Amino acid sequence: MLNIQSISKTFNPGTVNAKQALSGLSLHLDHGDFVTIIGSNGAGKSTLFNAIAGSFYVDDGFIELDGEDITYMPEHKRSLMVGRLFQDPLKGTAPGMTIEENLALAYLRTAKGKSPFSRISKKDKDAFRERLSLLNMGLEDRMTQPVGLLSGGQRQALTLLMATLITPKLLLLDEHTAALDPGTAEKVLELTKNIVAEEKITCLMITHNMNQALELGNRTLMMANGNIVLDVGGAERASMTVEDLIARFKTGAGHALDNDRILLSE
Repeated sequence: MLNIQSISKTFNPGTVNAKQALSGLSLHLDHGDFVTIIGSNGAGKSTLFNAIAGSFYVDDGFIELDGEDITYMPEHKRSLMVGRLFQDPLKGTAPGMTIEENLALAYLRTAKGKSPFSRISKKDKDAFRERLSLLNMGLEDRMTQPVGLLSGGQRQALTLLMATLITPKLLLLDEHTAALDPGTAEKVLELTKNIVAEEKITCLMITHNMNQALELGNRTLMMANGNIVLDVGGAERASMTVEDLIARFKTGAGHALDNDRILLSE
């Protein structure tokens, strides 16, 4: 489904600020895989997401999505197939536009056969209201209010809904609950699990929480120095503890995990 082969990326090549962010990274996901990713700051996690989303072109290797080579496909075209949520709840929505208008933009941008200048029908609006009601946040009764009035958790839940309104081929979740308070984060995470499971969406999720990394989805990756140093799933993953994960990271990376944010969230 997602096939990444030997991709590399160096920023500022040939200068004193040269930084190799990805180093010969390969990864394969089957349809319906839900993969969690963990690693220290600078390990290459968000850079991998940027490479998949098309924020830049890789220097070497190739990326295929659902059998199509997207290595040099422009970012705006990839966005029709790839949904993405960021850590910052302020990203992904237009604060000066209403909830209904934000949903309409997401729908018209990705719906086949729909012009981005089409009018939203009453049937579409009713569908938006129904989807919003599933969030259990009362947003279905606030569709004409500006998104800028919503809380961080409400905006992140809305962004999740927008990213999956038309089921994407791939969903990228970049620590999308990290900036929320614990209660709200848990609610958004539960919504995520439900939507991903119901729509059978192939998903990659970066997290700093090692328990989440082992409990969510069906595979766990650990990254270091721009590459994957651990890829575990199945029975092996099911029997792993956080301590096992830390030990395996040290074996694969050649050094101990040194990120306090990760270690303190065990």
